[in-house]
Amino acid sequence: MGDDCCNKKGEALAKLAAQAEQRRVLIIVLVINAVMFFAEFSAGLVARSSALQADAVDMLGDAVVYGLSLFALGRGQRWEAGAALAKGGLILVFFAVIVIDIALKLVHGVPPSTHLMLIFGSLALVANLTCLALLWRFRALNVNMSSTFECSRNDVIANLGVLVAAGAVAWFGAGWPDIVVGLAIALLFLRSAIRVIRSAWPEFRA
Repeated sequence: MGDDCCNKKGEALAKLAAQAEQRRVLIIVLVINAVMFFAEFSAGLVARSSALQADAVDMLGDAVVYGLSLFALGRGQRWEAGAALAKGGLILVFFAVIVIDIALKLVHGVPPSTHLMLIFGSLALVANLTCLALLWRFRALNVNMSSTFECSRNDVIANLGVLVAAGAVAWFGAGWPDIVVGLAIALLFLRSAIRVIRSAWPEFRA
């Protein structure tokens, strides 16, 4: 009986240690994304780049996502599923924001600055690869952490898109590649939101 009690205590302590490690990682990636949002969005405004601004908005979304993940951590399956649903809804909002920005660019846009796109797109890629590496071992732990990992993976894809857009704008001497990549990032958000909501909704109801 004493051994059983010790085993239960050991399991409880291991669970608490795992949650503490998740919390530490989430705080780190939240700070990285918040800092990069301000840097990248400012650069996107100066560069007049839809792709760069879309990527920056994704950074802000992820900072909020990581905050929701921290809030739900250790509160139980329903809280974690609820946080994942909130993330899915937030991603949908950012999808709409980017589509509106692209529509405005189509009417009033001018070719973006490829130098700023390359510099800040590269910085964002390094930041998001760091976040992805930190979150990798938690990617299949539960619906909360898997949805968080999916957001970070989307960021890496979006960063690569920004760099491709910068090269294409420079090659063609026109702004349409930037708009195309911005729209592709928006569609990536839509796909991710649908996947997160579909995954979290059954657990939330249960």
